[in-house]
Amino acid sequence: MEKVAVNAFVTRQVKGSGKTYSSSLTFEEIAKDAENQMKKEEFRDGYRDGVRIVKGSAKYIDQFYCPYVKIDSNTELISRTVKRQENEEPYIQTRAKSGKPLVAGKVEYILYHHDVLIENNENSTNEDWELISIHAIPNGIDNYTSEEWAEAVKFLQKYAALDK
Repeated sequence: MEKVAVNAFVTRQVKGSGKTYSSSLTFEEIAKDAENQMKKEEFRDGYRDGVRIVKGSAKYIDQFYCPYVKIDSNTELISRTVKRQENEEPYIQTRAKSGKPLVAGKVEYILYHHDVLIENNENSTNEDWELISIHAIPNGIDNYTSEEWAEAVKFLQKYAALDK
């Protein structure tokens, strides 16, 4: 049986972080849900071998905060160059300064296999899989495939539309 443990990287996803989080579930409970969902084969492959996107249980969806807001003409945006970790390339992060968070329609857990994490000494445990990230997807929104998302991110990190 493949076990799922909590990677230290996901523990940044707490209230006030601007990321998906749960006030009612521990990271260990979320990792256990990911493990149970994988047993049911409720996952798809990620952007490379050793990365999985696991569908969170429907019973937990309403326990996750979805950080996204719908942009309208009154939405003020702020962009900054940030790094997820010191050794990574910076990227442009754009956030809304105000708005009403949307309701989550589904939750996805991003898991990395031990072999992938060990490549850069990023493992927190010796388990088969580790929970790296949690994504609450707004109700009614369909996700990109991993490949489409990667290409979009790559493009938007190198190009920007002129303001006028």
